[in-house]
Amino acid sequence: MYFCIGFKTNHKSIIMRKLILSFVFFVLLFSLIIVSCKKKDSDVGVTQYQIKTPFDSTLIQTFFTVHPKLKKYQPDVEKLYRKHQFHYIWYNNNRVNEFGNLLHSKLSNLAEEGIQDAVPYKDELDQLYEYLDISQNSNIEPELLHSALYFFYTDKVYHGLNTKKSIAMEWYLPRKKQSYGTYLDSLLIDPTLINKEEKGVISQYFLLKNTLKKYRQIEQKGGWKTITIDNKVKSFELGDSSNTIAQIRARLFISGDLSKDSKSVLYDKELAAGILKYKNRRGNTADTKILPEHIKDMNIPVGKRIKTLIVNMERCRWISNEITKSKELIAINIPAYQLTYFRDGTPELRSNVVVGKVMNQTVIFSAPMKSIVFSPYWNIPKSILVKEILPGIEENANYLEEHNMEWHGNYVRQKPGPENSLGLIKFLFPNSNAIYLHDTPAKSLFNKEDRAFSHGCIRVEKPIELATQILKNDKEWNEQRIREAMNSGEEKWYTLKNKIPVYIGYFTAWADDKGEIHFYEDIYNRDNELAALLFIK
Repeated sequence: MYFCIGFKTNHKSIIMRKLILSFVFFVLLFSLIIVSCKKKDSDVGVTQYQIKTPFDSTLIQTFFTVHPKLKKYQPDVEKLYRKHQFHYIWYNNNRVNEFGNLLHSKLSNLAEEGIQDAVPYKDELDQLYEYLDISQNSNIEPELLHSALYFFYTDKVYHGLNTKKSIAMEWYLPRKKQSYGTYLDSLLIDPTLINKEEKGVISQYFLLKNTLKKYRQIEQKGGWKTITIDNKVKSFELGDSSNTIAQIRARLFISGDLSKDSKSVLYDKELAAGILKYKNRRGNTADTKILPEHIKDMNIPVGKRIKTLIVNMERCRWISNEITKSKELIAINIPAYQLTYFRDGTPELRSNVVVGKVMNQTVIFSAPMKSIVFSPYWNIPKSILVKEILPGIEENANYLEEHNMEWHGNYVRQKPGPENSLGLIKFLFPNSNAIYLHDTPAKSLFNKEDRAFSHGCIRVEKPIELATQILKNDKEWNEQRIREAMNSGEEKWYTLKNKIPVYIGYFTAWADDKGEIHFYEDIYNRDNELAALLFIK
């Protein structure tokens, strides 16, 4: 019995020992697996741990001490990382993220944006991308360099010169306001947004950018040759023959106004079509006559045209994107002498205009149009009263009567009528510059190529059409009622039910919706002043 009992006891102990050994084995095995996994994690995940863990915020100050050329952007960088609780944002899975690579590409091609500035510490950034093993290790230097250069890029490409400088150049249009830190959050999620026009600058910027690329290609190929001007020839017309004609043909082929260069010295219909296209792009009279002044214009070097494009790209940076959201919009480009009325982003009316002469420049600003005045009085400004009216009264006692004028209180006004200097209608958008749109009895001025004749206000060639467009959805008005009110001889004010933003701008280069570039005379000599700031050596 004892034997039997002893046997059973020994068997159980053996089984227990085996169970214990098995348990210990599995515990040890599990522990080894855990240690091994941790070791592997530590081998590849040091930088991942850094990304998930905030960095020392004082390192930002250290970075800008070492990189003083980017000091301007320190407040933006500090604000950015406070928002992200001082975590890394330019690395994913131990690699520089997609937008980091795209930003490097954009900075490497900054000249395409018409930016003349050198990128600070570009060599340092290039080295990061040149040696891929370096770019795969996240650390604070490249992290902060990416952030600082991002703000450098958005500042130069989207914002441009600071507001004080643009105002110093008498540019009073509202500058756009955008948080580029918030914009970065979107770009990190979807880098392709940087190429979306509505996220950066107005679409005109991108049209000019495409033209800049085209003109730089022309410049790289040698540009266009200077056309010889024969002082004995006053003009060229269809059927004329001259070596100068062949030179003009070659010039227009290079700029894209002709699809081919036949090298013919005969002024034929093919060249005439190219001349018409060229003149349209320059705002010239639409005829086929070639004058010396046209040839002189063609001889402007491509390099100067490139500068003009860059100057106007800068102006595009100053325009608020909000204007594209306006249901209605009236835009006037001073050098083009043209007004365009937009509805829902589509141009519904274009009209030639007369603007202020050099001594009475039309101001660059915007304001909402609030009212229309039919058969208006012209309250003569004090400056005109002193310089023109009072001397006229001294010389001629009947001066006021002959000009349909009268004293009204302590100032002179011209009565309503077809000879009124404001014509039969004016459009008011109250502003401190006392500028408005109006009709004019001097219709012949609209036939001239240079139309800077006014005292600052803007004369409209198509005032009836403009009023009809503005009041199109107003049941109280139609074209017949508008004409009747204009010719009533009694001043009538009408307050618009919806205010319409009016933008008066200054662009000497403008691409139309087909991408065709138009160059206009710099009538107020504003390009050189801006170029001096952009092309600082």
